[in-house]
Amino acid sequence: MQLGQNSVFAANKSPRYKLVIFDWDGTLMDSADKIVNCMQLAAKQCDMPIPTYEEVGHIIGISLKPAIMQLFSITDSELGDRLVQAYKEAFVSVDVTPCPLFPDVEKLLSSLKTAGCTLAVATGKARRGLDRAWKQTNTGAFFSASRTADEAQSKPSPDMLLQLLDELGFEASDAVMIGDTTYDMQMAKTIGMDRIGVSYGVHAQVHLEALEPVALVHSIKELQAALFD
Repeated sequence: MQLGQNSVFAANKSPRYKLVIFDWDGTLMDSADKIVNCMQLAAKQCDMPIPTYEEVGHIIGISLKPAIMQLFSITDSELGDRLVQAYKEAFVSVDVTPCPLFPDVEKLLSSLKTAGCTLAVATGKARRGLDRAWKQTNTGAFFSASRTADEAQSKPSPDMLLQLLDELGFEASDAVMIGDTTYDMQMAKTIGMDRIGVSYGVHAQVHLEALEPVALVHSIKELQAALFD
């Protein structure tokens, strides 16, 4: 896809931020069902209690091994590693649940790039997983930088955001973090960065609101309105 395609999505409007940082799962990609299915498959393979959709949803956004340790309330690192491997195998080779982008994501990304914004991703996915998602959706060219679970401390630590600001040469006041979890909101709040919560992901609206986002939106189209004057 060409970066200029669909740039009319925000015609005649100016972006509010120089740097826009997105979470990936649950914010740009509709992947919650696949994540839950794969976590349940991993639990079954490792003879662990099968977590509910809500239980898995609560830990989406954290880096994988810390998320698994929290989800199953375990301290055994070896068991955690087995669950991680089982989850990865399920995600790549077993589960076939589709993971489409949410409607209008490509239009929004194109509009932001056309307007001169720098775009980045801060995700709890592994680098291999994000690269696979970019290849699947043909969206990698939109982003100037990214940080994954392999390269930074897990959310809600602000480490990913601090690294991105340093690499791209921006201040926190130049940027906004967009995500569907309290971990996204907390990491931005810790360093005084504006944040926008999306309600269509995995965490409840009331919990996102508690972390004082500058906006809480219910669709990509509403997100576009929040990002442009």
